[in-house]
Amino acid sequence: MTLTPPSPSNDMLDSEVLTADEFNLWCALNNMPFRMTEHAWPDGATEWDVEVHPGRAGQTVAYGTGQTDEAIAAAMAFAFVAGVEWADNAHRAAAEAAGAIDPSGEGDDRMMPPRAMAPVFTAPLAALANAGESERGGAADGAPQETADDPDPTAQTDAGAADPAPDDADTADADTADGEPDAAPDDDDEETAWQGDSWGGDAADEAAGGDGVTGDGFADDLGEPEHPDEAAARSASPEAAAEERGADRIGAATLGDMLSGRDADDADEADDADEADDGAPADPEAAAGAYRRPSLHVLQDRSGEAETVLDEHALAEKARALETVLRNFKVRGEIMQVHQGPVITLYELEPIPGTKSSTVINLADDIARSMSAVTARIAVVPGRSVIGIELPNDSRETVYLKEILESEAYTSTHAKLPLALGKGIDGAPFTVDLARMPHLLIAGTTGSGKSVGINGMILSLLCRMSPDQCRLIMVDPKMLELSVYDGIPHLLTPVVTDPNKAVMALKWAVREMESRYRAMSALGVRNIEGFNHRMREARANGEVITRQVQVGYDRQAREPIHEDRPMDLRTLPYIVVVVDEMADLMLVAGKEIEAVIQRLAQMARAAGIHLIMATQRPSVDVITGTIKANFPSRISFQVTSKIDSRTILSEAGAEQLVGQGDMLYMAAGGRITRVHGAFVSDREVEAMVAQLKAQGEPEYVHSIIEEDGDGAPVSDDDGPGPGGGESPVGLGEGSGDALYDQAVALVLRENKVSVSFIQRHLQIGYNRSARIVDRMETEGLVSAANHVGKREILARSRTRGASGGGASDEDL
Repeated sequence: MTLTPPSPSNDMLDSEVLTADEFNLWCALNNMPFRMTEHAWPDGATEWDVEVHPGRAGQTVAYGTGQTDEAIAAAMAFAFVAGVEWADNAHRAAAEAAGAIDPSGEGDDRMMPPRAMAPVFTAPLAALANAGESERGGAADGAPQETADDPDPTAQTDAGAADPAPDDADTADADTADGEPDAAPDDDDEETAWQGDSWGGDAADEAAGGDGVTGDGFADDLGEPEHPDEAAARSASPEAAAEERGADRIGAATLGDMLSGRDADDADEADDADEADDGAPADPEAAAGAYRRPSLHVLQDRSGEAETVLDEHALAEKARALETVLRNFKVRGEIMQVHQGPVITLYELEPIPGTKSSTVINLADDIARSMSAVTARIAVVPGRSVIGIELPNDSRETVYLKEILESEAYTSTHAKLPLALGKGIDGAPFTVDLARMPHLLIAGTTGSGKSVGINGMILSLLCRMSPDQCRLIMVDPKMLELSVYDGIPHLLTPVVTDPNKAVMALKWAVREMESRYRAMSALGVRNIEGFNHRMREARANGEVITRQVQVGYDRQAREPIHEDRPMDLRTLPYIVVVVDEMADLMLVAGKEIEAVIQRLAQMARAAGIHLIMATQRPSVDVITGTIKANFPSRISFQVTSKIDSRTILSEAGAEQLVGQGDMLYMAAGGRITRVHGAFVSDREVEAMVAQLKAQGEPEYVHSIIEEDGDGAPVSDDDGPGPGGGESPVGLGEGSGDALYDQAVALVLRENKVSVSFIQRHLQIGYNRSARIVDRMETEGLVSAANHVGKREILARSRTRGASGGGASDEDL
């Protein structure tokens, strides 16, 4: 039996051997940017590695020890750092011999610049030692410059390609080498470059405004204090300060760029290219201008709470007791592994051959009673020959949203629309991508944590996406849960509380989806990522993109009049529609709302429109078969019965959850994962919303929930959005022209025309249908009504050479 703790312990060992904690403490005390960590390979094997710049964007593994023993790995790590220092001294000696730096010894305690460090990290230790021997031999022969120019030609080529033109400092260095007396001394440039690189960072902090943030935007806590004499000299010389700010550009490259031989400019270009490929920039502040991500300091974390201690003896006793209970019910097997999580503990049972899984699964209630547990959930572990038995822990650990938002799983994700759900059974943060789902259906009874989970999902979007990248439509028929978000800049319309207006908002989303598809079709792209990439390319190249728009109808020629109009080159934001309670919408609209949801779920993904719909009553009249078929990704919090669990997940199990955020997440394909939802209080939500409201006022699209006299939604623009740029979110054509085009296509296809015919097929009001028919008559598509109310289709008679008869309003 193997006991797996939720996370490895790093307690200091009371022994005479070296430990990783001792190495890490020594590095921190000596301003060394290294740290020993234990990494796991996919096959389960572990290895101790030495990381450089831990916890920062440039974090990478600088040296792999290949050892599983901590003491041996720590000794090798100390040897590695000693080799780095030796190489630094060797390169510095070569630079002094070449006259590149001041040989007075001032600043010798600092490490070399990132460009000089590149060959040290890229060369193996053996090759590095040989290079050192040859360097000493070359120095004895009077040619120390060869070793300085020898390391890694690839890194030199990349560095040279990144900076082909010499700057003023390089020109001054060249003049100094030629012996001109008025040239600036090069040792000052070397000194200031050292203070600005990514190892120190103090000069970069001053260049960034003195707030402890380096030029690349990351907090540099490994920097060393600046000498007072150097600070006084720089403050007295503005020219030297300007040169220093230029030298600080060296420090903008991370270690990953150093290893590949790139400098800060190459890193910036690579980041820009990644942003263009991903469709959503990695840094929303750069894309959204003045938008700033809300600070997470207002969220609660585990500070002050006691850490959960893994009691292996207690887990072993429970495992043996569980085996005894199973034997009492005629189930033979062995507990192979035990995984303790924040809420439940998973016991992996490997039954003897011939044991049916259903036999064990049906014993869930009996096992819970025998183990004195509130509930027990039993399910087959996918892809393995074991059965998972999940029992609640004696003491429950609270999962806070701040932990998930600060985890690497969230900060380093490439997801377009990341949702922070909580922690898995193993205690690891669990995040998903809404853009890949592409829609989410949520169910859970009152008190199961459904509303808190929705708040966590919304905040995870708001902490990542700017209003230019993501807009929200929130529907809250209960008028309590989502009304706190009213006024944030991400909203397209105020929080909708009226079910009738909610239906109109969903219909607007359908029209917006169709409009986006027309815009994407005109450009020949397949999805919103391709459209936004095309818009960015056009802006960068100064290109003007046009599209044909019908502006009238020629009565004499009897053909529409088109003209080319320039498109607005703004990118399209993602639109997320959040509905907190579907049951009220189904009661008000019924089949109508079901048809709208079905169309959005089937087609809206490529247009960048995604749905998050929740209900506390997962019955078949709310979650119909049509809705389930179009929502492959679902989440079930605790429900009251197996029937409700089968309604939302198509299988039982959700009734065995322990509540308070405990959920089952079913990804597309049917695989179910148990997740413990992150907790966020109402006060934390209000504090985050207050930060967002301080960013500015929202730009509402008021036509989303407005209607005219006949009960149909109003279009606030009669021209095209991308062509005329009237829509505040840069969206597609106005719904008026789109509806008219549909009516014209319907009339020509069916060879019929009447007010009631168009009203019935387009599901619009009588007044609007009458206005459409009048417009057709004005533009010469149909004739005026005769004495019995019939109209002729003139465009059809022109194209086919025969009169297309229409039906009267009375018999249609």
